[in-house]
Amino acid sequence: MSEDAVRSAYSGLAELYIELLGSIGSVHAGDLEFIAGHLGGTAGPVLDLGCGPGHLTGFLHSLGADVSGVDLVPEFVAHARAAHPAVRFEVGSLMDLERADGSVAGVLAWFCLIHLDPRELDGALAAIRRLLAPGGTLVLGMFEGAAVEPFDHKVLTAHRWPADELSDRLAGSGFAEVDRLFRGQEGDRRPYVVLAARAV
Repeated sequence: MSEDAVRSAYSGLAELYIELLGSIGSVHAGDLEFIAGHLGGTAGPVLDLGCGPGHLTGFLHSLGADVSGVDLVPEFVAHARAAHPAVRFEVGSLMDLERADGSVAGVLAWFCLIHLDPRELDGALAAIRRLLAPGGTLVLGMFEGAAVEPFDHKVLTAHRWPADELSDRLAGSGFAEVDRLFRGQEGDRRPYVVLAARAV
């Protein structure tokens, strides 16, 4: 899936997306606890990739993290800057970030890789690994399923991944899984998995 297609699709639905999913109240309390446990006390810069409306970036900032947010969608970044004026946000792409190798201590990738073609995932994980200092932490949220397969996401085609396959992909990109959280179907929310991994 091209970045232009993702940007265009989310730009067209930005106002509705922000209304429905752009607040901490839309995030499961257990997910917030998991994110806080792995990234909240990070000593060093944290990057929220695909930060959307910036609510999780703001959450990490409230915990004392030196966090900044990056997103493809200008409308999301404009909202995030207005809602969290003390936090740095920029329009940008994971694959083209002007950051030095090993310059961040933590990365949150909260469902920002779901629209990638499965053949593109390893490249994205390698790009994240390049950013992280040795020992740095990645928290990755993805939709979960029994096989790698596409489905009709409300915005744009997305993919489900088996948790163990994701863990293997992380290992192949220079990470070691340290924790995992699985959440089953809840109402119209699809099953998903959150993995915490250490850069090795």
